[in-house]
This record gives sequence, C-alpha cells and structure tokens, in this order.
Amino acid sequence: MLTTQSAVTTTLDLTWIRSQFPSLAETVNGYPVVFLDGPGGTQVPQRVISAISDYLKHSNANTNGAYATSYRTNAVLDEARAAMADLLGCDADEIVFGPNMTTLTFAMSRAIGRELGPGNEIVLTQLDHDANVSPWRALQETGATVRFVDVNEADCTLNMADMARKVTGHTRLVAAGYASNAVGTVNPVKEIVRIAHASGAMAYIDAVHYAPHGPIDVRALDCDFLVCSTYKFFGPHMGVLYGKREHLKRLQPYKVRANTNAIPNRWEWGTLNHECIAGITACVEYLADLGRRVDPAAGTRRAAVLAAYSAIQSYERGLCERLVSGLLKITGLTLYGIRDAARFEQRCPTVAVRIQGHTPLELATKLGERGFFTWDGNYYALNLTERLDVEKDGGFLRIGLAHYNTAEEVDRLLAALAEIVS
Repeated sequence: MLTTQSAVTTTLDLTWIRSQFPSLAETVNGYPVVFLDGPGGTQVPQRVISAISDYLKHSNANTNGAYATSYRTNAVLDEARAAMADLLGCDADEIVFGPNMTTLTFAMSRAIGRELGPGNEIVLTQLDHDANVSPWRALQETGATVRFVDVNEADCTLNMADMARKVTGHTRLVAAGYASNAVGTVNPVKEIVRIAHASGAMAYIDAVHYAPHGPIDVRALDCDFLVCSTYKFFGPHMGVLYGKREHLKRLQPYKVRANTNAIPNRWEWGTLNHECIAGITACVEYLADLGRRVDPAAGTRRAAVLAAYSAIQSYERGLCERLVSGLLKITGLTLYGIRDAARFEQRCPTVAVRIQGHTPLELATKLGERGFFTWDGNYYALNLTERLDVEKDGGFLRIGLAHYNTAEEVDRLLAALAEIVS
C-alpha cells in the first residue's frame, strides 16, 4: 500500500501536468474541486482550448475551397488524422471522425447490417456501455440474432468460457469493450478478437473508457474496428473510429451522393466539427509531450505517446491501490469489480461502489457540495446494472481517477466519504 505522495509520483511530474489543466484551479463552496468524473469526460489542457480558439480565429472555413482558410482547414484535418494514427498505431486513411462514439457506431452498424439476415448472429456483452449494445441490437430487424456474453458476478469480469460458447460459425460480429466504464474491468481484447476471427466474425472494440489509461495498438490487436471519444482522453467532444482499410472500402455507408467515395471521407457525413478536430491534434500532442518528459529519447510521436501511457499506467495503479484500500475500510461499502491489487493490471482506476443506507445520488450530491465531482447511476452500462440488480436502486457511485489526480485528493475523498456515511 502506497502511503506518500512521492511514492505514487516516481515517473510523472505532477506539478507540470496539473499546470496544463486550467480547470483544476476551480473551487466550489470554498473547496478546491477534485475531478473524479473522468469516465464521463476528462478535463482538457490549455493547448486544446487554444487550438480550438485559434482555428476559429484564423482558419474557419469549409473544406476544399480555393482560398487560404479552406486550405488551412484541409491541413487541420490531415494533421488530426495523422495524430490519431500515431495514437492508435494505424494509418491516417483508416481514421474516421464523427460527433461521438455512439453516432459512429450507429453509422457502422447500419452499413454492416446491409450484409446480415436470418441465420446470422451478433455477440455482445453484459459489461458494455449501451452505445456498443443498442446499435447492434437494432440489427435484429434484419432477422439477425443477438447473443450476450455473461459476466463473472464476483469480480465483474467477462465470462470468457461463455464467450467461447456463444461465438459460433453463425457469428458475423463480436462487439466488446476494451474496458468497462462502470466498474473499470479491462477485458482480454486480443483474445476476444482471436475468438471472433477464428469463427470468421469481425471484432468491434469500444475503447472509449480505456483510451485515457493505456496504450492502444490496433495492428497488434488485429481488431476490425475500434472506436473512442476524444473528450475521454483530454480532448474535445468528438468521436474517432479506426477501421481496417479493407472494411472501410468494402462496406457501403449510407451517405449523400455528393460525398466522395474515397476513404475515410465516405464515412463522414456532412460538415465536420473542424474546430474540435483541431483540438484533437492538441490533445495527442499533450500526451506526446508528457511522454517526452518521461523519456527524452522517444524519437517519434508514437514512441512518445507510448512512453506517456507507460508512466500513466504505473502512476494510476498506485492511486487505484490507495483508493480501493481506503474504500474497503468503510463500513457497509460494497465495491463492484476487481479488488485484489495483485490483479490491478486487469482494471482501470475506475471504481463503482454502493454504501448501505445511502443512495448513490445522495452520496454524489454530498460529495459534490464538498468539491468532489463523482457520478451516480448506470452511466449507460445498463445491462450491467440490471445484471447486478442495482438499477432499480440508483445504480452505483462511480469514482474515476485520471493521471492529473493526486494521492492527497484520494485521501481527502476517503475522509469526506467516511464523514458522510458516519
């Protein structure tokens, strides 16, 4: 168990990191704000705010015009695709931008649904955010069958034996999360992809919750699609989808006739949010700069991003150990998910709890009044809250750590929570 701030900051310069995020100076009722709502959207560095503002000041135009601001807009989009390619480990033409993960997934599900009918099956999980559930369940209207992989209730991990049973020669798509936005479980994604491909199915991975916490390599995973939301990893409210080039070319999107048939543009409907896309490049550059501070020898942006994530994972694991250890000392508290520190490589620093005699909303409200911003409810992980029979009782209280949080903030949260329930 880590007991000092220095013990959990061995590789990260917290002073520099926190200076990048202007919102961390906020106060509520005289209390300094502690942002523990990262699973719903992280805070953003000043450079992201500046990039959005600078675009609107100097480059605001639509694409492909024969004038300067349109040329700059084209360049902004190209730069952002290259940045996201470096983040995910793919090529720039395999990056698709959209309003959010949910919209992108509905768009892709409609295209994939063109090829489905009776006798085809889709495999989903009880652990996922509903944005990786409802778009696929809607394809039952084609005659396809949807099957669900169950969870191991004791630790909120996927039942991989059940997945192996559910994925058959009739399966055409397996959709699963990289990590649970409710309880923090990190899924064995590479094994999920292997199981899908062994049966001839495509694998669609929701990496929204995992992206702020660990490195992603879509080539190593060999997934067919992976989707994330940049506002979950220090950027603006945008969605990004990676698709294997062969699928982006082969599948037929629903689109307007005037839109090009070239990839990735054929998957991007209407005018994009150019100013926020400018912010995407800035958020990737923030991670890269963090990585260069950790490893000055990092020679490429991709290498720098990987160095950043290595340090973030190590630091956040220490914070998570501190948080979970303290929570388990609170009388009447139930923690959902992995609680054994020896297995914390299988979880993100996102913790869901319930405390006997107190609703999640009551706890979140009282914490909010003291400056601790947490979430209550189901966070759209509706299948999980129903499966664990907590939906009717208000779901969970969710505490989500990010690398800009400190050990001192964790200790103050634990003290406040103990006071509230005493």
